[in-house]
Amino acid sequence: MRRIITGMLTDAGLVTAEAGHGREALDLLEAHGVGPDGFELICIDWNMPVMDGLELVGHIRRRREWRALTMMMITSESEHSQVVRALAAGAHEYLVKPFTAEQLREKIALLGLVEVRS
Repeated sequence: MRRIITGMLTDAGLVTAEAGHGREALDLLEAHGVGPDGFELICIDWNMPVMDGLELVGHIRRRREWRALTMMMITSESEHSQVVRALAAGAHEYLVKPFTAEQLREKIALLGLVEVRS
């Protein structure tokens, strides 16, 4: 699924990198930073080995230099309480699997990261 999402994001015009779990994602953020010269969006699955998505969101929010990073949870966790927890922790958007490429594009357009196609 991660490769499919990466392909969809690439098709939407975004430059991507993949991490297998939350700790790898933190390592990528450390190496490349956040902002125009680093990462501007991170797509996070709730269920990951080593460090789950909610914990990753918390780690990112605690780092002042990463607070501008846009975070979107993309997960099969669809209960309202989980959506609320993710957004309260600092995620900006939440997308439930399965979804279409158009639904993903609409979410990243809402976040201001791509233009909406007519």
